[in-house]
Amino acid sequence: MPNDALTMVRQRSSWLLIAGVAALIFVSYGATPAVTTALLASTIRQSTPLILGALSGIFCERSGVINIAIEGMMLMGAFVGFLANVYTGNLFLAVLAAILMGALMGLAHAFMSITLKMDQIISGTVLNILALELTGFFYQQGLTTQGKLTPIRIPVLADIPLIGPVLFNNPPITYLSLVLVVVVHILLFRTVWGLRTRAVGEHPKAADTVGIDVIRMRYINVIIGGMIAGLAGGYLTLEAVGSFERAMTNGRGFVALAVMIFGKWTPLGAWGAALLFGFANALQTQFQFLGISTIPHQFVGMLPYILTIVVLAGFVGRARPPAAIGQPYEKE
Repeated sequence: MPNDALTMVRQRSSWLLIAGVAALIFVSYGATPAVTTALLASTIRQSTPLILGALSGIFCERSGVINIAIEGMMLMGAFVGFLANVYTGNLFLAVLAAILMGALMGLAHAFMSITLKMDQIISGTVLNILALELTGFFYQQGLTTQGKLTPIRIPVLADIPLIGPVLFNNPPITYLSLVLVVVVHILLFRTVWGLRTRAVGEHPKAADTVGIDVIRMRYINVIIGGMIAGLAGGYLTLEAVGSFERAMTNGRGFVALAVMIFGKWTPLGAWGAALLFGFANALQTQFQFLGISTIPHQFVGMLPYILTIVVLAGFVGRARPPAAIGQPYEKE
């Protein structure tokens, strides 16, 4: 089958999938409104760290720098945000501390990958290992936080059936993640900054010839990516859980990478992929909560990954990364 025809088939299949899921949700809501609302609200919560991690990767990789250090950036952001909450009792300062820690991790990755021209995968691996060991070494049990971020109910909108409790009764970082999806999409595809970012990720030499500072653009984008990954870590300790555990990111940074690729390096596509993975996780949790014992728990645990593979293979197809990704740039 020609590529154009195959692409058209995949696009139609994707729209049919979306329509089918939407119809299933409304039918389910009519039968069991409380369960359906809880399932969708859990989907939003489960997808929040994934979309933030994916946005982090998009900033880095759209500018030409591979970032597999999202896991380490998230973990360090979670740890530092937790400590800031413990010792200051100020949740706003704790969130800022998590973001700042992510920025420092992004700066370290940029320095190793762009200035020292290290292999970018090795650089990311080093940061992941460093984050895991540092947080494990300095973490002390018995530390208690001063609470966590709580849901902010938006009047009137939160009263809309189904949509209201799911979208308009969430804590601040969850709201911020939804806003960032739109903001980053506009920034990347509707502004001069986004055009320059994509240019240095696709053809840095051509970008350099028209006066774009490739090194500076890559540095800034990797640092911004680190900040968003730090925010994702802050979500875990300051909003979702309210405490810290060793290795608590539990591979979410790597899942976020898959979400980014799944979404073809676009914010809206990554958000859709994050929602899919979040829905599968929420469904898994709901099965366990309802005590459905006829399905072995191992298969229930596999559900998010199986669903992701099926949709990726059957509906998304091949994804093309930025052309200059992973290639060090030397100014001539």
